[in-house]
Amino acid sequence: MGLQLYSVRDDMKKDPSGTLKQLADMGYKYVEHASYVNRKMYGMAPADFKKLLDGLGLTMRSGHTAMAPKHWDSAKNDFTDEWKFTVDDAAICGQKFVISPWLDKSWYKDMDTLKHSMDIFNKSGELCKKQGMKFGYHNHNFEFSTQIDGKQLYDLILEYTDPKLVAQQMDIGNMYGAGGRALDILKAHPGRFELMHVKDEIKATKGEMAEPYESTVLGKGVIGTKEIVELAKKSGGTTDFIIEQESYQSITPIESAKQDFAVMKEWGF
Repeated sequence: MGLQLYSVRDDMKKDPSGTLKQLADMGYKYVEHASYVNRKMYGMAPADFKKLLDGLGLTMRSGHTAMAPKHWDSAKNDFTDEWKFTVDDAAICGQKFVISPWLDKSWYKDMDTLKHSMDIFNKSGELCKKQGMKFGYHNHNFEFSTQIDGKQLYDLILEYTDPKLVAQQMDIGNMYGAGGRALDILKAHPGRFELMHVKDEIKATKGEMAEPYESTVLGKGVIGTKEIVELAKKSGGTTDFIIEQESYQSITPIESAKQDFAVMKEWGF
């Protein structure tokens, strides 16, 4: 069980060391990064960030860095140095998974383009495998509202990625507003989801928000999170359960992380 650090993004921006210490004191042992810019994580060189984590008894099995068209050189049929550095730096931090949390629109404009993009995903899996890691993909909502040749984009991503090379990180909250239902997907594709973003959702509290739902403390929303994580443990192939909360209603992000941790412990994690 871990925490996606985007849950406490403002705290991490202001005081990464102090924020990580608070999380470690709560009992967290595993965090997932959401900040890798110019070969630095939260402003630190990967080796320094790893040293900070080690000193607090934290590991970072996974991290989010969006793979973009700029990371693939079509002329050379190879990844650019920027993506190769991304993989190198993830290995320095001790990661087991390099997760891309986005799919650029130009990469799924038609079926041929999508198949080529998923081939690049598989190649990224091969690149990560050389360093004892696995490439992964994290969904948002557009994968469930987009169809190509009459097929749902998420189904196509699952179809054209090699499970031996590309792990799927199912975000059970992102999909909800677009009609994705985690229980149904877990039942349709048993053993396919090595990682999960554990969330709960309520109707958006701010009328100006583009999304119909927002995240809340686990167990207080409408998506049936407990049942989902129990099925994922049983037949989803899920080993990494990563809490993420992006909206907080009346409490602070740190307090939300604390409450989420307590709920997961109650659920047997």
